[in-house]
Amino acid sequence: MIRVAVFLVCVGVLALGIAWFADRPGEVAVTWLGYRIETSLMVALSALAAVVAAAIAAWSLLRFLLRSPEQVSLFIRNRRAMKGYNAISRGLIAIGAGDAALARRAAGEANRLAPHEPLALLLSAQAAQLSGEPGEAERAFRAMAERADTRLFGLRGLYIEAQRRGDVQAARLYAEEAAKDVRGVNWASQAVLDSRCAAEDWVGALEVLEQMRRGLDKATYRRKRAVLLTARALALADSDRDVSRALAREAVKLAPSLVPAAALAGRQLAEAGERRKATRILDAAWRANPHPDLAEAYAYTRLGSSARERLARMRLLAEKTPGEPEAALAVARAALDAREFGEARSALAPYLATPTRRVATLMAEIEEQEHGDAGRARQWMARALSAAPDPAWTADGVVSDRWLPVSPVSGRLDAFQWKVPVAEIGMARPVIDLEAEAAAAQTALAPAPAPLPEAPPPGAAQAEPALVQPPPTAKAVPPAEPVIPLIHAPDDPGPGGTGTDDRADSEAPPPPAAGPWRRFAALFR
Repeated sequence: MIRVAVFLVCVGVLALGIAWFADRPGEVAVTWLGYRIETSLMVALSALAAVVAAAIAAWSLLRFLLRSPEQVSLFIRNRRAMKGYNAISRGLIAIGAGDAALARRAAGEANRLAPHEPLALLLSAQAAQLSGEPGEAERAFRAMAERADTRLFGLRGLYIEAQRRGDVQAARLYAEEAAKDVRGVNWASQAVLDSRCAAEDWVGALEVLEQMRRGLDKATYRRKRAVLLTARALALADSDRDVSRALAREAVKLAPSLVPAAALAGRQLAEAGERRKATRILDAAWRANPHPDLAEAYAYTRLGSSARERLARMRLLAEKTPGEPEAALAVARAALDAREFGEARSALAPYLATPTRRVATLMAEIEEQEHGDAGRARQWMARALSAAPDPAWTADGVVSDRWLPVSPVSGRLDAFQWKVPVAEIGMARPVIDLEAEAAAAQTALAPAPAPLPEAPPPGAAQAEPALVQPPPTAKAVPPAEPVIPLIHAPDDPGPGGTGTDDRADSEAPPPPAAGPWRRFAALFR
């Protein structure tokens, strides 16, 4: 409505002006070179308007003729660019569909039409990866790494190709170069951190972690730093005990429930005579995560203590977590060392119906030390072979007898967890018949010599390794990352993403162009 009113006002003002000049028809006389031209004002104004219009038309024609070569060249370039972009679009769609041949043809056409376009290089690399030609992909990524606008992407592609061919040194160099160019790049910093951890360069790993601090939440940063400090403290435990103790205490402050840090700090503080601090650290860690290493360190916080004194300390520790299997096992072990066999049996009694390996092994030791009954001891050891496994330090299917800061398979930091090995969950195990066990016990008390217990089934013995066997320590090459994804759904951040698309603003469709009346009306809003 406002636009209509403005239009009517303008037309009215123009009509009033024309009417005003028509009511006042003056004369205009021009004398030039002996000629005298006389006419009315309206005719003079009309002639002047015609001359101005002719001048504008002549200038426009002249300007068009002068700029026609540039316009033709621009038209050709735009047409060539549109063909290149169409080829890139076909190539990306072919990559998403898995058509390697079409992707290669589109990449060749895009490189011919738009050789300096970053997307053409990207399409060439993707097509080479899809076709299984790492050399071509590496050349394309290297060309991208030489450009300022695609350098980071090229370095990431070179890093992944180096991982594919198992060149750990080259992958580390590419990651360090990317992390040096752009601070806080998640994949580059993480790759450098993993390489420093694999080389056991804990000081360098801590420096990289500080560079990554802004991109990590507070809890993750504190946990990773605590793990690295613990790893460095363990490495210095024999050479520099003072520095090792300080590092372990700092790790405990960052992650009080980290078992290796608490156990190391507790032992070292007890050795330094700071028994109260050691007890306080071990007590907090035990309440959060009962563990045999914590129980052992807690038992020896008072150096030179007797077996009965250690048993008393284990009783106090067990009272803090009632009903916890680790507490019962700690009391049973301490009671066995103190030769309090009755208390050891009482601690293990709730777990004898379905014993784990450690419970069965402790019962075998009790039978052998209390009564010297080799038959009952062998029977419990036989049950230990087929018993359910106990929690162990496990990471990526590898079971270790001690905590390690890095997984030997994937190289992940803080990968080891205290849990039942995943590979053994759900395995079929022989059912223990309690009535048959009682009958065997009565037979053992008879005058005749008791027969030896039967060996476990071959399948069960082969399915589970003996307790004395060491865990596997073979290191495997870290798996290479998949092909760098190009085709995403609009809400898909891709591998390693955070759930938000950083390109949302750049990829959003432009708003519809406003008409002249909309632009004119915007002045009155």
